Amino acid sequence: MAVSNTPLNVVNAHKQYSEMTDIPSAQPAVAKDAYPSRLANAPASLWQPRQEAVVKGQHLSGPLSQAQLDEFERKGFLFIPNLITGSELDELRREMQSLMNHDAYRDKDFSITEPESQEIRSLFAVHFLSERLGELARDERLAGAARQLIGADPYVHQSRINYKPGFAGKGFNWHSDFETWHAEDGMPNMHAVSASLILTDNHEFNGPLMLIPGSHKKFVPCLGETPEDNYKRSLKTQEIGVPSEEALAALVAEHGIEAPKGKAGGLLLFDCNTLHASNANLSPDPRSNVFFVFNRPDNRCRAPFAAPTRRPDFLAHGANDAWS
Repeated sequence: MAVSNTPLNVVNAHKQYSEMTDIPSAQPAVAKDAYPSRLANAPASLWQPRQEAVVKGQHLSGPLSQAQLDEFERKGFLFIPNLITGSELDELRREMQSLMNHDAYRDKDFSITEPESQEIRSLFAVHFLSERLGELARDERLAGAARQLIGADPYVHQSRINYKPGFAGKGFNWHSDFETWHAEDGMPNMHAVSASLILTDNHEFNGPLMLIPGSHKKFVPCLGETPEDNYKRSLKTQEIGVPSEEALAALVAEHGIEAPKGKAGGLLLFDCNTLHASNANLSPDPRSNVFFVFNRPDNRCRAPFAAPTRRPDFLAHGANDAWS
């Protein structure tokens, strides 16, 4: 069945990430890194098999149909067109513009500008900065879908607005989000999903997200030690945590590349380990989205697996954070 375009509805039947006060704080010791990366030498194999299931909440209620869950299981992503339309979409666009034009945010750590300009490229922790986007993060059409995919009521590990301006928006290198979250934030396992609501039309000329279907079932370790405060560079141009060209070529030869496109208001769900990238925007049309990462409470971040220290809180929230 298709996900209906109902008004925003904050569902109270399920605990949300901000209410999970009953999760014990003690963390079990991590005996061994299941997904070693940021290696000094090339590994014996280009990748290793994923150890966790992909769709973990088949038995849970939510907005996704069985056919949609099966597609996500197979490809590692799912695009739902026209999830939000009309005045609801217009309201979210106005909220995005208000946040992006807020002068007080421009020079903050959680505000990332284009490498060659002062135009904001990404604004993080938006579900805390905006009551409206906080409601969206708790909306059943997003949080409910995440619950079905990760197998538990989620909390928001990360949120942001991405904006790629016309003519000037830069691309972003191939990567697995999980590789970064594991190495630099201490996320133990592949129990997270990203939900990207597109706020402008995505077409082949304005740098849409490209994904390698099926890549979510293979973890590709990366070479190179993580520098101190790597996030300050990687959020503008990612150089560490990038798969080898040999691994990428083999995966693309096996699975191909897809770039989901559609009108503003569509929702892209993709697994934390799906390899993705984007080209520069050489068209006049900007590309923007509001983006939430939903994580399972038992998969909260611990000590980073391959970095000197954890990244700041605006990049990796806890289950009970009240960030400001």
